[in-house]
This record gives sequence, structure tokens and C-alpha cells, in this order.
Amino acid sequence: MAVRHSAVSTLPSLIRSLRKDSPKPLNHALPSLRRTFSLYDQINLIDNLPEDQLRFQGYNDTGFTVNKVEYEGSLICVGNLLLSWKPKKFSEITADSLSLFQIVRPIPEILILGCGRYIQQVDPELRRFIRSTGMKFEAVDSRNAASTYNILNEEGRIVAAALLPYGVSS
Repeated sequence: MAVRHSAVSTLPSLIRSLRKDSPKPLNHALPSLRRTFSLYDQINLIDNLPEDQLRFQGYNDTGFTVNKVEYEGSLICVGNLLLSWKPKKFSEITADSLSLFQIVRPIPEILILGCGRYIQQVDPELRRFIRSTGMKFEAVDSRNAASTYNILNEEGRIVAAALLPYGVSS
């Protein structure tokens, strides 16, 4: 019993020390449906994607890797169009910075807003603007926004993403 108590009491400090000592990767990979295989592990069902289709492959604190090219700063993606985006922090995201979506056709069914490292509360006026364009709207951290964009785009859906770099925290 004493041995068990000793092991249980030292386990949390052991886990903390392992977390501190483990090196953090500079560029994080994002999941993809392309890695989804059939039950028989014979055929990759979603591997026949057009080569010009955008796909986020990684991210770091200052930018993203898209189709094996590293981009610094914020990005807007609409379907398979990739644009540099001016906002550098969450407070700079306004209806004006998203005005592109008033003229884009076909209208994406959803706009995924990547808020940086943490999910942020979106101003009600900005939500109204986005909904007035005919799009649904989801605000998540940039890592999950890029992954969601990949999945929806690989499914052939018309999707848009506006992403701040992952290192942005406010």
C-alpha cells in the first residue's frame, strides 16, 4: 500500500517534468481526410483530389503551410483562392476587413474565422454583417479553423476561412 501511495504521489511531478523537457515542434501538422482508409486498408477513398485544391498542411506562431508553401501572417481562403489578409490581431477584424465576401460568388456556405491561439468573442455587429452575406459563421482557434477548412474543402463544399496566425493571443 505504501508503494502505491508513493507512486501515486510522484506521478504528477513526473508528468510535469516530462512536459517541460519535451521539445515543442516549430511547425504543427494538421489532420486530413486524405489519411482516411477503407475498412480493408486497401484504398484511400479521398486521395483523388485535384492538385490545385488548397490544403493547410501545418501552422506555426507566425503563419501557415499551404500546399507545401509557407505563408507568413493572416490569410483568407475562399474555395481554392488564397489571399494575404491585413488584420494582425483579433481587434482588427471588422466588416471592412471581410468586405470581400459581399462580392464573392458563389457565396461560401460557411466562413470559419481562425481567432489565433484562443477562441474570441465576436462582436454582434460583425456577426450580423457576416450573416447578411448569406454565409453561416463559426469562430474557433486558428489550428481548428485550418483543419475544418481542409475537411470541408476536401468534401467539395464551398467554404471560406479567415485566419490569424496561431501565435496571436488577443
